[in-house]
This record gives sequence, structure tokens and C-alpha cells, in this order.
Amino acid sequence: VGGMDRVYEVGRIFRNEGMDTKHNPEFTTCELYQAYTNLDGMMDILEAILSGAAKEILGTYQIQWLGKDIDLTPSWKRVTMADAVKEVTGADFMAIEGDAEAAVALAKSVGVDMDGVDKTWGNALYETFDQKVEETLVQPTFITMYPVEVSPLAKRSPSDPYLTERYEMFVCGCEMGNAFTELNDPMDQYERFKAQVEKRANGDDEAEMMDEDYVMALEYGLPPTGGLGFGIDRCAMMLCGTDSIRDVILFPTMKPLG
Repeated sequence: VGGMDRVYEVGRIFRNEGMDTKHNPEFTTCELYQAYTNLDGMMDILEAILSGAAKEILGTYQIQWLGKDIDLTPSWKRVTMADAVKEVTGADFMAIEGDAEAAVALAKSVGVDMDGVDKTWGNALYETFDQKVEETLVQPTFITMYPVEVSPLAKRSPSDPYLTERYEMFVCGCEMGNAFTELNDPMDQYERFKAQVEKRANGDDEAEMMDEDYVMALEYGLPPTGGLGFGIDRCAMMLCGTDSIRDVILFPTMKPLG
């Protein structure tokens, strides 16, 4: 942007969503982008920020959060979503990659609810992870290679067209950051937006909308770029050892009496 190859912003975000111990409609995030890097560079940055903060503020990499002993010592585990699913459930989605019918059956065989979800290979893999694996990730773990269906802005893997160069980082079953190698192919991005518009028309309120201005900007050119976003409030929760996001927000949203 304007000749700068690294930019970041810390800002307040509002989402018209529900509240629980990890979610508040208004929260603070940090978003950053760096040219000429990728998924691996974004993993290095988030790991350095959180482990460095723990060492600087608490004087140790060993912390307790949500009743668990957590080790933030650098060199966190990095594992693909498919491998994590296989490790926890035994379901091998890579053995049936691209076979939607077999994938849905495999997901259901390990107790995954596929109601209301498009019956694709990628969605079956993601739902299995979301329902069966995410809660088991206690120590800091990067889950990589997300399906294309749930990653509309992430670059497709050059070695596997069903997957993207995206990660989410988890601690105590809580998502702490989301990052990817940015999709810089305007034609691919346009088709992804079209698929998202179709999902939205079918009732998926979380699907993206068409952004033709963004596609046009990509046509002018975007260098290889890594992008990362992480919630400041959840990081504060972890470092303070609190189990509710309300404890680290000055004016948390309150439910009405009665």
C-alpha cells in the first residue's frame, strides 16, 4: 500500500453475533499483511508475538489457562487439518479426496452432523474437524491446509486444488488467530466470490458477498502476500488466565435483565 511492503492495524470490530465466554459483539483485533511471504511467515509472526508477550509480561512460557497447563515455548506444533482429523478420529479423508459422497459418509461414521451443510468433500473434512478435533487442541497448535469451500480469500495450494494455504491457531480448543497466503489470482477470486454469493442466497449468513472492486484491484496485480488476523481480547484472556472475555473488556456487552 503506497509502497509499503508491511502494514498492520489494531482496531475495534463489531459483529452482530451472539455472546459467550469467548465472544463479545464488540472486540479488538490486529490485522497485518506482508508482501513476499506466505503461510509459514505468518505462523512465525504469530508464534513470536504470543510467546514473546508471555515471556516479557509473565517471565515464563509456562502458563495456566482454562484449567490447563500450557507450554508456549516456541516451535509450536504444525499439522494439516486432514492429519489432525485422522489422528483424533481415525478418519482418513485424504484417501478419498474429492469424493463428496464417500467423505460425507465417512464424516457421519464418526458421529459428525452434516445437516444443513453442502455435501462436499471439503465441508465434510471441515465439519469433522470442527465437531470432533478442535476441542482436543490444548497446547498451541497451527492447523493448516483448510478446504477451499471454507476459505474464500486464501490462495489455493499449488500441490492440491482442494486445499488452501491457510491456518488457524488454537490453544485450549480456542481459536487464537487466522492467516493465509493471500489469493492473488483475480479469476480464481471471482469464482470463489460467486460460490459465496450462491451460499448466501441459500441462507448462509456468514458467506461473503461479491466484491468486484477487489477483483479489479487484483487484476492490476498483487505480489505474493501473507495476511494474519488475531483477537487482542483472547490473547489478553490467555495471558491474564481468565476464563471470560468480559474480564478483559472495559465495557462488555450486557444481556438485558429478565
